[in-house]
Amino acid sequence: MSEPRDTPPGHTSRRDFLKIAGAAAAAGSLAQTGPPSMAAAESEGDEVVPPVFASGRDDGRFMSSTGFIHAYIKHLQPKLEFAPDMTKEGFPAWQEAVRAKLRDLMSFPEPQEVRPPPRRIYTEHREGYELQRWEAYPEPYSVVPFLMLVPDGVGARSPAPAVMCFPGSFSSKESMTEELELSGQPCSHRHAAKNRMALEYVRAGMVSVALENPATNELADPIREDSYEFSVHALWAGRSYEAISVFQKYHVLQWLKTQPYVDAARVATSGHSLGAKPALILGALDPSVRAVVWNDTTIDWRRRAVATNLLRIGTFQYVPGMLPWFDYSDLQASLAPRALLITEGGRTRVLDKIRRAYQLLGAEDRFKVVYYPRYATAEQRPLDDVELPEGLTMQEYFAYANIDEPMHHFKGQIAVPWLAEMLENGH
Repeated sequence: MSEPRDTPPGHTSRRDFLKIAGAAAAAGSLAQTGPPSMAAAESEGDEVVPPVFASGRDDGRFMSSTGFIHAYIKHLQPKLEFAPDMTKEGFPAWQEAVRAKLRDLMSFPEPQEVRPPPRRIYTEHREGYELQRWEAYPEPYSVVPFLMLVPDGVGARSPAPAVMCFPGSFSSKESMTEELELSGQPCSHRHAAKNRMALEYVRAGMVSVALENPATNELADPIREDSYEFSVHALWAGRSYEAISVFQKYHVLQWLKTQPYVDAARVATSGHSLGAKPALILGALDPSVRAVVWNDTTIDWRRRAVATNLLRIGTFQYVPGMLPWFDYSDLQASLAPRALLITEGGRTRVLDKIRRAYQLLGAEDRFKVVYYPRYATAEQRPLDDVELPEGLTMQEYFAYANIDEPMHHFKGQIAVPWLAEMLENGH
């Protein structure tokens, strides 16, 4: 195994940088750009010292508001973070506490006495399955269309396992089923042929349900086409993009389990990229979900924010009040002992934390991690044992998180056979 590097190419080490910054501060010569809390990037021969937030005060406080919130997030101790030394006896209480707090953070609307059930709009036969278009009505003013693919031969006398499918970013439900887009054209995504998640599952004998993300495709609006307006106004109204997305999908999931041609004891969720989070959250909220496919990289989002100097992510990614309680990796750990597949690796230290939860419950065989081929072996991951520095660009962070961004797509060759095995009767 090659020796781990202290830093990715183009960076000086943390230790050397702190020496440089300390000496410059003592001499009163630390280069600044903008607020005094951000030490500017400096050239050191062929190396570049990245900018980091530094107080410059004896008491360690920040006059810069951004420096303050960076330090605040950096030193948060999430109340419900999974602890590697947790006991098996203490796990169920922790798991239930996570579920309860997650339900609170999702800000589900008040229950209605009467909520209209989904309505089937039309059906068309395809080779080996039936394509069904449905509409759901999860709450007042809301219509959520979805597609369902039902394998031939499935019925009340021979129910099949089912999987809820959620796409990445702004991809459509049609793109997951190989149907034409609403424009009448084929999907033009660079990985269109690989991202046909629902189609791959139905061909493996599973009922598959395809829903898209809010404010995209059929859920978009020509007046405000960008998801930004939807996201910020949802926040203003006490909701969030993620919470609304999860509730819409939760509503369909509860209905799906009542259908006579679905084996309610063998239901799973599967999400790619942006869709991975609602797939995970549904699994964490609903103990009847038997397996979760997380088709994405696994990291601690809080630590990534710190390492990248609070680099902005899409407004649709933020869940108000989440970081003081847990991260997505803790939600993944809370799924144990139910089955979890991670198809695109991630920060190995984080994956090891999740693995510990499964080991604790004697269910390590139900937790599977597959890295990107570029990072498949320990020798190909020289930064696994290196502490995350600060001041990273997103591309530099990818090296620490073992991310091969051009290869980010649904990994059907991994997910489909794994899920079929996990949903077998008696597994």
